[in-house]
Amino acid sequence: MELDIFSDTICPWCLIGKRRLERALAQRPQPDLKIRWRAFQLNPDMPAAGMDRKLYLATKFGGPENASSVYDRIREAGASEGIDFDFDGIGHTPNTVDSHRLIRFADRNGCQDAVVEGLFQAYFLNGRNIGDREVLVSIAAANGLNAEATENYLATTEDADAIRAEDAQARAVGINGVPCFIFNGRHALPGAQSPEVFFQLFDLAREETKSPVTV
Repeated sequence: MELDIFSDTICPWCLIGKRRLERALAQRPQPDLKIRWRAFQLNPDMPAAGMDRKLYLATKFGGPENASSVYDRIREAGASEGIDFDFDGIGHTPNTVDSHRLIRFADRNGCQDAVVEGLFQAYFLNGRNIGDREVLVSIAAANGLNAEATENYLATTEDADAIRAEDAQARAVGINGVPCFIFNGRHALPGAQSPEVFFQLFDLAREETKSPVTV
């Protein structure tokens, strides 16, 4: 069974969705499941250097007060999954291309999930700027990647166009929000769904792999 997860590294619902998927897999293990994290950008027009968090909230939500009601709901959902979001600790909203590049680099080196988790924790729990390459190298080194190799990779533009293309392709097929879970390249499950909803997709995907192909 294959599962492609379209997400953004600054999307809180993506971390919540990750936790709910983990709970689903703990209750209903899928031993042969292959997970690939795919790139989506909540802010594809974000400047390369990112922007100050207060300016971002003012631009996107009309100010911190309007943002507060949105984030209160997210904070509550996160708490139900054991996530202690520290939104007030985030001082900078980054462009996420480099963080997605790091995820792709991690996939080649067999530690994609660990790096995805490290990025989420760095941003949402510790308020680190995951648009900063030094921060990305430290996350990489703490989660199974070689620091020097990662630094050399991030110093190039390798995979940057591929990340933007993946984001564009996702939108072209109708993905306009994340997380979005695609099972076997066919069945889409949008949003941070409960484990019970994941179970239905597990069963559907499993039945497909068991069914014989007829010509």
